[in-house]
Amino acid sequence: MVLTAEKEVTRCLSANALKVLEKRYLKKDEEGNLVETPDQMFRRVARAIAEADALYDPCVDVKKTEEEFYRMMIDLEFLPNSPTLMNAGTELGQLSACFVLPVDDSIDSIFDAVKATALIHKSGGGTGFSFSNVRPKNDAVRSTGGIASGPVSFMKVFDIATEVIKQGGRRRGANMGILKVDHPDILEFIKAKEESDAFNNFNISVALTDKFMKAVERNENYDLTNPRTKEVVKRLSAREAFELIVSMAWKNGEPGVIFLDRINEFNPTPHMGMIESTNPCGEQPLLPFESCNLGSINLSSMVEDGMVNYDKLIRTVRTAVHFLDNVIDVNKYPLPQIERMTKANRKIGLGVMGFADMLIKLGIPYNSEEAVGIAERVMKTIRDEARRTSSELAEVRGCFPNYNGSVYDALGGTKLRNASLTTIAPTGTISMIAGCSSGIEPLYAVCYTRNVLEGQRLIEINQLFERTAKEEGFYSEDLIKEIATNGSLKDIKEISEHVKKVFVTAYDISPEWHIRMQATFQRYTDNAVSKTVNFPNSATVDDIKKVYILAYDLGCKGVTVYRDASREGQVLETEKTKMEARAKMIAKKETPEKAYGVRLRKRTGCGNIYTKVFNNGMNEPFEIFITLGKAGGCAAAFTEGLARACSLALKYGATLREVESELMGISCHKQEGIGQNRVLSCIDAVAKSIEEMFDKKDHQKSIDKFNGLGACPACGGQVIFVEGCLRCISCNFSQCE
Repeated sequence: MVLTAEKEVTRCLSANALKVLEKRYLKKDEEGNLVETPDQMFRRVARAIAEADALYDPCVDVKKTEEEFYRMMIDLEFLPNSPTLMNAGTELGQLSACFVLPVDDSIDSIFDAVKATALIHKSGGGTGFSFSNVRPKNDAVRSTGGIASGPVSFMKVFDIATEVIKQGGRRRGANMGILKVDHPDILEFIKAKEESDAFNNFNISVALTDKFMKAVERNENYDLTNPRTKEVVKRLSAREAFELIVSMAWKNGEPGVIFLDRINEFNPTPHMGMIESTNPCGEQPLLPFESCNLGSINLSSMVEDGMVNYDKLIRTVRTAVHFLDNVIDVNKYPLPQIERMTKANRKIGLGVMGFADMLIKLGIPYNSEEAVGIAERVMKTIRDEARRTSSELAEVRGCFPNYNGSVYDALGGTKLRNASLTTIAPTGTISMIAGCSSGIEPLYAVCYTRNVLEGQRLIEINQLFERTAKEEGFYSEDLIKEIATNGSLKDIKEISEHVKKVFVTAYDISPEWHIRMQATFQRYTDNAVSKTVNFPNSATVDDIKKVYILAYDLGCKGVTVYRDASREGQVLETEKTKMEARAKMIAKKETPEKAYGVRLRKRTGCGNIYTKVFNNGMNEPFEIFITLGKAGGCAAAFTEGLARACSLALKYGATLREVESELMGISCHKQEGIGQNRVLSCIDAVAKSIEEMFDKKDHQKSIDKFNGLGACPACGGQVIFVEGCLRCISCNFSQCE
């Protein structure tokens, strides 16, 4: 079906936005045919959310509220999170994006959480868990006399359950797994995603405490405590644990970290319990059984005539807070416990998108003091007006039931309708609908190639850049191709320095500026900020460490980093980074002075053959030696040549699995053994020896180095890592939004 959207909607929405809406958001009949237009979708959502007004005043003009909500969305000034757009006014009716579930130290609790997770994912939400209360591996299980398998083992159950359930039939489930840094199994958890096929449905973060961070600074040991007995079972070097976290993040972006004490310092309901977990992208700390509905203001639309229209921003904030508070009342919750807890605290998460576009329209570089100043004023305005609106709603509708006045002394005793109001969330798909940049992230690239049908590739250009290029007279097709190849403007001679500074991209910006921007928004955000600190591939482990410490020092509640191409199978966005990754793959590995390896003997038709595989100390196989018994002459020359060829392949980037695959099954007239133990030739024996040196798990971990982002599961297009999750630049599929 071809969309026949009204002129007003068509004017606002891009072709890509229409495709996304058609694929994921617009209602379909049982045969999969579209039964609504974008205008009808916005009208459906506005009508359903406005109905909550009647719960508080039967005489209120609900139609007027509906029109305000509709106008705000159709003008792309504000959009709610995806579940609200998808499900408002439908039979499903589940409107929240974020949930946290408790996982206590019992089989009943763990599998109750698995069941609840399935229901939430089915309804379109994402889930977060703290596994910190689960007893460690090898701890006693009194009921059976056995030993515990530990939190990481139980995480696999959640991962498998998520794998087989699509969120609301639209997308796969997303999870956050968190473990406190003082849990005895913390080292296993930190390395849990070292394998390429492990926990694909999880983001993981380590919960760091102030006490731990001080121990890191002082290079002291710290206590690991059994959550079941509350007893200290071991002491660990804080600096070594911290450096392992940093090393793994350098390797593939995980784990992230959250600063648990800082999160609880701003916990609006400490009398209801301590916060231990967040939603999948880390921006929404929640108590067990809480949910939160999110929405984002399009800052790009708040710029008029080269200036921020703060009056328009304030009006939008007031309407958005009203909208999000209404969502709580019309929502259909997946569990009664979630409904009770959510309505008792009434948390909402109003955030922003299009910040990079706002700066471009203002002519301000992202990595500048002026940009930080804009961020501060804009987010302070949003926070202050959101609180003012929530206070006014409280006068009419009442404070949230779990309100405790002592918590709000810092606000001058202000009574609020909502326990929390502001969150900077990922906006991957809704920012595409709005036609703006994601969240508070800088541009990822000014131009990039996009996969379309039948293998064709088209160049996508940032509209603001295209307009600037044409206005300043440097636009040309050849230039656009050159920019798409490079990904940024910094090496393009034809472009002025001012334009280069304004259209700066994520990898042109130093990590320190990323953190400074995140910290600025965090100062005026009740909950937390979803942002990825991008590093070039050449970044060192020490570079990552400095950013983690800076994030802690500047008051962030967590941090997520990603070093470009650190997941070697990543489908990169620009031709330049793709070529750099390929060059890295084919650079010859150095041969160390000392190496350690594994040797295996196998019987062949020509006698015993000994295969030895050596590691270079960085978990990379780089050299193979092959000896055929006491053979000399041609046999010895043959095995020597085979070993050298295999070693050369390894040194130039081949994996051991590829070597094994190429050699496996080659046969000759002198075979040995029967059935599965049959060796077809000396070459086949080498392949079988390599295979037997490693079980499947270790093979994946130590040998197969392709730990990649892979292609988009929806369209096969290019995938990037932004706002703490995977996002496709072709169809805008998002792993966790």
